[in-house]
Parts: sequence; structure tokens; C-alpha cells
Amino acid sequence: MSEAAVPADGTTAGTLLREAREAAGLHAATLAANLKVPLRKLEALEEDRYDLLGDAVFVRALASSICRTLKIDPQPVLQRLPQTASPRLVEDAQGINAPFRAPGDGPSPGVLDQVSRPVVLTVVALLLGALVLIFLPMAQRGYDAVTTAGNDNGVPPAASVPGAPATQAPAEPAPPAAVVPASDPAPATAPGVPSAAPAPLAPPAPAVVASAAPAPASPAASAASAPQAAASGPIDARGIVVFRTRAPSWIQVTDAAGATVLQRLMQPGESAGANGTLPLSVVVGSVEATEVQVRGQPYNLGPVSKDNVARFQVK
Repeated sequence: MSEAAVPADGTTAGTLLREAREAAGLHAATLAANLKVPLRKLEALEEDRYDLLGDAVFVRALASSICRTLKIDPQPVLQRLPQTASPRLVEDAQGINAPFRAPGDGPSPGVLDQVSRPVVLTVVALLLGALVLIFLPMAQRGYDAVTTAGNDNGVPPAASVPGAPATQAPAEPAPPAAVVPASDPAPATAPGVPSAAPAPLAPPAPAVVASAAPAPASPAASAASAPQAAASGPIDARGIVVFRTRAPSWIQVTDAAGATVLQRLMQPGESAGANGTLPLSVVVGSVEATEVQVRGQPYNLGPVSKDNVARFQVK
């Protein structure tokens, strides 16, 4: 701020403000409280300590507020206060489009610095991933097409089951056909010499026909056929409780010891019976397709059935 103007009489702005306050009978603390400013700033203004008050704008504003509160003319006081520096207008040849650069700014970032930013790297990684997802299936389809074309041109395909070479049983040589020796013509007999009796011909050897031996059934096929053979065997339809089914029905019978006496899925037209230590616990999976006899008498499953499943005991 510029220096304060001192008039010829030597009276400063602070002196005028202090004399006006004392003439109004106000204490400095009371005036500071009314203006809502710190007391030390008011005292600094009355002592002309402008260096403690900041810029000239604040000093002049505070002095104007004091004059308004004390109801005195502010012009003599403002004339003795430091004047604010008037702004200077400087002609700028670059115009309004000149780039703004603060004095503390560093050099502008280069292309490498911009590329190395995390956001830019993330965007580049996402673009590369998208390109891979787009072109990888196309390359795979092209490879499959080339492989298929190679197979069509006569390239044998690889074995479908690795490690299992296809073996072919060597063909057994056919047995040699039995050769029946032709009978030698009887030699001419000399006159007077009795001819020897012809040797009896050996019976022709029977032709040997090689018949292929039947291949033994695999263990898996034998195991699979075992339950079917057991299921097709005769069913014991005698017992304390006898079941006959018109459609597939699940039957389970357990004795008093908890041992399972009968447990099977009966097929249409089958019959089965069960004995054991009483009481027998019976479960019938299909009431509509099952007829039950207990000790030779028909048993009504209606009272003991729920949702087409019957449970009852034979005592």
C-alpha cells in the first residue's frame, strides 16, 4: 500500500478516529464489539499501525465503518489513509486466446507420460482383450477348416481312443485238404508169372472242416444277464402274505427282527409271497396295481393307503 498522506497540521487518521470515539464517550472495547472486529485491530488503526492491518482496502473499510458508527464525516479520515494502488492496463499482443501458464507450472507432459497413465493403460488392456475375444474364434474356425480339408485329402484321422492300438487277430491257416493218393496202375504181368493180388486201398481221410469256436461271453455281459435270469425265474407265491401285480409295483416286506424278507419291483402279472417272524411290515408302492392276500384271504389296502402307497403290518 502507498504511504499515508500527512496533512500540514500533523493530525493523522488514527488521531481523528480516537478523538471522535472519546468525544462519543465509547470505550475501544465497546466500539470493537459493536463493529465485530478484534480490539487489537481497532487499536492498531488508532495508532496508525497500518502494517498490522493488512492491505489498504481493509484499512479504509474499517475506518469507514468507525465513522459511520460515530456519525462523523469519513472524508477527512479517508484522505489521511493510505491510498490503494490503481491497476495498470497492459496491452497484450497475443489476445484472449493466449495459453495460460502459471509461473509454478512445470513443462507440459509429453506423449509418453500421457500413455503411461493408469487410466490409459487400463483402456489399452481392455481394447486388446476385446480384440483377442473377437479374432480368436475366427482363427480357431480357420484352423478347424484347414484340418477338415486335410482329412478330406486323404490324411488319416487320429485314433479316437489313444493308447488302444487296433489289433486284428491273425487268420488261422486253412487245414490242408486231405489228398487221396491215386491208385497206381497194375504193372503188366509177365507171362507165366502169377499176378500179385492188388493191395487194398486205404480209406479216404475225412475232410477236416475248421469251424470257428464261439467267442466266450464277456464278464460284463454275464453279470448283466444274471439279474435278468434271476428275475425271470419262478416266483414263490406261497407265504403268509401274497402279492399279485397288474402293473409295475414296488413291494417291501421286513420281519420283526428288521430283516428284509422281500424287496423287489414286481412286473405286471407276477406273484410273490413272503414269510417271516411276525409281525411283518409291508410297503406296497402302487395300491391300484397290486392285489394282496393275507393267509389266503384278500386284504383291502384302502384304509392303509395314502397317495397310492400302502403301509401295514401282518400280525
